[in-house]
Amino acid sequence: MIRYEYKVLPAPSRGQRGKGVKGSDGKFANALETLMNLMGSDGWEYQRADTLPSEERAGIASKTTVFRNVLVFRRPIETDVEAFEPKLLDAPNEEPELDSEDTETDELASDPAQPSDPDATVQNEDPDDH
Repeated sequence: MIRYEYKVLPAPSRGQRGKGVKGSDGKFANALETLMNLMGSDGWEYQRADTLPSEERAGIASKTTVFRNVLVFRRPIETDVEAFEPKLLDAPNEEPELDSEDTETDELASDPAQPSDPDATVQNEDPDDH
């Protein structure tokens, strides 16, 4: 789901001079165009213009309603879920299979009746044999 953030700005109340712009309508349109292009360059998308009531003080104890023109813009918010980029893991290293010769060597080495060092002298000889 795409999430948005919004920005609401007051609409220009006066026109803006520009190259080749003539008349008050053209100046007002130029002011709107300049503001919209500025917001668009920052990633904001124009949504709509609204006229909304605003209550203001008029003197010490009275209030009056003034209508304000605003421009509404929005842009998508990049959430953590959208920013998450999973990384594929490397394949695990496979252990080499033991050959039948390796297995026999391991069995001989683990047999307590067999000496582990073939060059070692036997200590269990009977001294009377000499």
